[in-house]
Amino acid sequence: MTFLDNSRWDGKIFIDGWTEGSGAAQDVLEPATGKALGRYGLATAEDVKRAAAVAAEAQHAWAAKRPEERAAVLRRAGQLWEEHAEEIQDWIVRESGGIGPKAALETHIAANECYEAAALPSHPAGEVLTSNEDRWSFARRRPAGVVSVIAPFNFPLILSIRSVAPALALGNSVLLKPDPRTAVCGGVTLMRVFEEAGLPSGVLSLLPGGADVGTAVVEAQEVHVVSFTGSTAAGRAVGETAARHLKRAHLELGGNNALIVLPGADLAKAASAGAFGSFMHQGQICMTTGRHFVHESLYEEYVAALTEKAEHLPVGDPASGQVALGPIIDERQLKRIHAIVEDSVLAGGRLAAGGTHEGLFYRPTVLADLTPENRAFSDEIFGPVAPVTKFSDIDEVVRLVNANEYGLSVGILGDVGTAMKIADRVNSGKVHINEQTVSDEANAPFGGVGASGTGSRLGGATANIEAFTELQWLTMRPEIADYPF
Repeated sequence: MTFLDNSRWDGKIFIDGWTEGSGAAQDVLEPATGKALGRYGLATAEDVKRAAAVAAEAQHAWAAKRPEERAAVLRRAGQLWEEHAEEIQDWIVRESGGIGPKAALETHIAANECYEAAALPSHPAGEVLTSNEDRWSFARRRPAGVVSVIAPFNFPLILSIRSVAPALALGNSVLLKPDPRTAVCGGVTLMRVFEEAGLPSGVLSLLPGGADVGTAVVEAQEVHVVSFTGSTAAGRAVGETAARHLKRAHLELGGNNALIVLPGADLAKAASAGAFGSFMHQGQICMTTGRHFVHESLYEEYVAALTEKAEHLPVGDPASGQVALGPIIDERQLKRIHAIVEDSVLAGGRLAAGGTHEGLFYRPTVLADLTPENRAFSDEIFGPVAPVTKFSDIDEVVRLVNANEYGLSVGILGDVGTAMKIADRVNSGKVHINEQTVSDEANAPFGGVGASGTGSRLGGATANIEAFTELQWLTMRPEIADYPF
């Protein structure tokens, strides 16, 4: 029996053990071929209620375990990601449509997330405060309780584990709702890893489902913190629901990220960076380069170089050969991408490359001569499309970058001194100088501003402790205080 053998989880969810979900089981579909790879169970709101009650009960015993015991589970989980990487990567390739290197990145970061989280149980849990009273005064961190994690389809493993691992390490229990399109690599794999790592039953539940399940994991009275990664529209709904129930919601949302190519930048390297930023995983990344701002002195050469890259990148089934781009996740997403491209050309954009597709395989596309009013400039496309606009001076490019509701990631290529000045003026949760916009590490804070999120950060000890614990004030006296009543 393999680590992810279908017979264990076929048609099931996980609540205190593998069990039938109340919803009808669904096929796991391979977007590249349309083939069914297996079946996963669908949860309902009633399943969520049961899982939340189980999680609340299990959380107390889990939080009471010695720090070294919780750390050991996280370390073992990290080892399991490495030991079973090949099998898990195959599922990522086939279920999410990612190429092999992207799948390898996911298992690598998953292991690192667990290793980083393994240090959290022994991290200082508070501080000693001064007091004007004759007492000791402390601020201490305590587990939030039950945490709901809602994760998307595009990097299903990374975008689940980056919240699940630190939340568990800090003594919380977790309700995990992966996107149904990637319920195996974004859900079953995590459940199997932590099951084998020795996590007590009930501490982690797997609840694939639609919007009704998403609402339920936010509204459940046992849940105190929600960690959501997904579209801005869905994130607004999650945030509104959480606010009504007075719950903290950490929202990592969309992005329309800018890559700035400064005068004098190495053209070949800039075009390579731009192609990677826009076309990696078919552009289905919140950090994807959605706007290329190129100085007028390099503009035409850059468009030509990027077009050359786009025209020679192989597109196809990532499970059947070496390709640079795989399929779009589904027909609905492909139609949206193509509509934006067609609208942008009709509005005056120049189609320099791509703009066509066969089935779910969309060609890398370059759109030039765009204005801020063009849909390809203003919208998050979430597809393999590189919109290019020229600028003449630093003030102009800063205005262009900031003329957008999103604020997740900015890359600046060229002179470091100029780039540093720009970095101080752009509204963005992340800035990468002489790198493109797509980057993530387990120990680095991750998050955006504006429509890209609530400003919350995940990643690194400080951010994760802030995200998944509550701060409590505790005082102590040697004897009962005297009062005037």
